[in-house]
Amino acid sequence: RPIEGCSRSASQIPKAAAMNTEPNAPRKLLHLRMDAAVDNALEHIRDNKIVIVIFSIASAVGDFGLLWHIIGLVRSIGSIDRLQQALIFSILIGLESLILNQGIKRLFRRSRPTEKGDTRFALRKPRTSSFPSGHSSSAFFSALVLTYFTTWPWWSLFYTFALIIATSRVGVRIHHASDVIAGAFAGTLMGVIGLLVLRHYGV
Repeated sequence: RPIEGCSRSASQIPKAAAMNTEPNAPRKLLHLRMDAAVDNALEHIRDNKIVIVIFSIASAVGDFGLLWHIIGLVRSIGSIDRLQQALIFSILIGLESLILNQGIKRLFRRSRPTEKGDTRFALRKPRTSSFPSGHSSSAFFSALVLTYFTTWPWWSLFYTFALIIATSRVGVRIHHASDVIAGAFAGTLMGVIGLLVLRHYGV
């Protein structure tokens, strides 16, 4: 005899309830809640003119690792050794971008929060998967590799740039927060490998 109040068949159970029985459902819900919370928090400052300028510029200079190539070239002025470092640095950035955009991103194909980004910001329309963030990966990869070529006072500046670029990608609604976090992790991991290679060859 069916228990009173529980006589519905399995086919009548709402899909949302059925999803919660999956082993990975709580984890999925957690990262979606985090994405929504971060997006809502940033919405409070998206109309600020200064924020619009900062996020737009940060996203733009993060395209193709542009800021990091410029930093490498500026450092090379007046020194053949630093010019060599800049060339190696640019090659490493290119390899990181190739691995992430043509390798890792193809495994996920996650949709972006918006197709072209928030209209309040001047943006280039991306063509790859949302997960993980290429800007975030490139930024944290570059910041870490630059610690090999520079000393402590500069490290905080590089990581500040990386954080601003990564945050801007959520701010302009091109990425979810979880995309950016995953990108930072991937970039840092590749950066560690890059440092090991540099030390092995004594660059």
